[in-house]
Amino acid sequence: MFMSRCCPLMAIVPISLFLTISFFVLYILRKVTEKRLKVFGYLTVCSLLLAALVIFSSAISNLAQGLGGLTCTMPQKMKMCGMAQMMQQKGAPEMGMPEKKAPPRE
Repeated sequence: MFMSRCCPLMAIVPISLFLTISFFVLYILRKVTEKRLKVFGYLTVCSLLLAALVIFSSAISNLAQGLGGLTCTMPQKMKMCGMAQMMQQKGAPEMGMPEKKAPPRE
């Protein structure tokens, strides 16, 4: 799904888009007199509001589960995978802690 791998804050863009379009459809429906066109308009508004609700609820569930927070986790996962691949390469230098020697006494 869209929100499974992105930041939950990215849901603001499609939600605002759907709500804006549904507002203008409702505004135009006030001026329309044909019954079939009104039914089509109300169905369109319902589907847009439902889509906005689905995106909003998935963003809230991702925030509640701690998958997103305020930052995206994908770059961090990619860094970890890249570091693991570098460590597995042949001839990769050991990245252990350097040994500390006692400072010479004078």
